[in-house]
Amino acid sequence: MPQLNIITIPNPILKQKSLPVKEINKDVRELISGMREIMLSSSHCVGIAAVQVGVLVRIVLADVSLNPKPHHNNGFLVMINPEITYSSGKLKSREGCLSVPDFTGNVVRKNKIEVIYTDIDGKEQILKTHGFESIVIQHEIDHLDGFVFLDRVCSLKTDIFRRLED
Repeated sequence: MPQLNIITIPNPILKQKSLPVKEINKDVRELISGMREIMLSSSHCVGIAAVQVGVLVRIVLADVSLNPKPHHNNGFLVMINPEITYSSGKLKSREGCLSVPDFTGNVVRKNKIEVIYTDIDGKEQILKTHGFESIVIQHEIDHLDGFVFLDRVCSLKTDIFRRLED
């Protein structure tokens, strides 16, 4: 597989809906491996969706254990065809994104979620999570449906911030 690059706004691919993965084959595994490499090489990255590397398939990776702050987490997650089946509560947080490199913003999301997905071994999984991990998964699933966090900020006037250099 060729080297993957992050797609950034305003690239129109980020507004497209991703298609379900029909088979977990060599190409899918290589895509996941490449996405993982990007996560590990990008400062503060805790999640990535396949569309962010220009591939319109329903795959997200999440690993909030990579964040320096302690959070409840389930470690490294590969979620193929994820679907949120339950959500409750509200939580406001500042979000950033590899595809929106110059800005962060305040977004309100559900605090608790339940997600059904297929893992890399082709087994159906159900994940119940909350807090930061829940936010990251919702953020990544949004990408699969053609949304970036800017589409969800609380107020375009007061809740978008220029990202400071690391």
